[in-house]
Amino acid sequence: MESLHAHWRMDYITAPRLPAGSCPFTALPLLGDDRAALIVHRSRLTYLMLNRYPYNPGHLLAIPFRETIELEDLTAEESADLMATMTFAKQLLAAALSPDGFNLGFNLGSAAGGSIPHLHAHIVPRWNGDTNFMPVLGQTRVLPQALDATWLCLVTKAKELKG
Repeated sequence: MESLHAHWRMDYITAPRLPAGSCPFTALPLLGDDRAALIVHRSRLTYLMLNRYPYNPGHLLAIPFRETIELEDLTAEESADLMATMTFAKQLLAAALSPDGFNLGFNLGSAAGGSIPHLHAHIVPRWNGDTNFMPVLGQTRVLPQALDATWLCLVTKAKELKG
């Protein structure tokens, strides 16, 4: 039998957790350490962070700073800023990782897969052939890059893109 090693997972397993009832999406921007929070870009009303449970390397989340659950609760300015952040995320991933395509979307409500009750959009880079037998047969997703390495790559490229 073959073994998969994901040594970086122990850091996640042993990391301190937020208190029950708190929202990580409102707490993370207040940490004062964007690397620890995996935040790669901030705008006035939204921010962009790496997903801690990525579908693929570079899986980003675009999140309003203000806590809200529903799209229709966003102000017009927040909605425009969120779309601009999603657009920047796509440009950033294209420049940094050269994917073949993207999945962009929202999981609204627990029945749709929304696991954290705070509005956020997913921007997932996709490559031809990025799906294989592991998720189907082994119930395991294999990611070829650690989150910290992806964060560093994206922050470096974001600085270049912002000029």
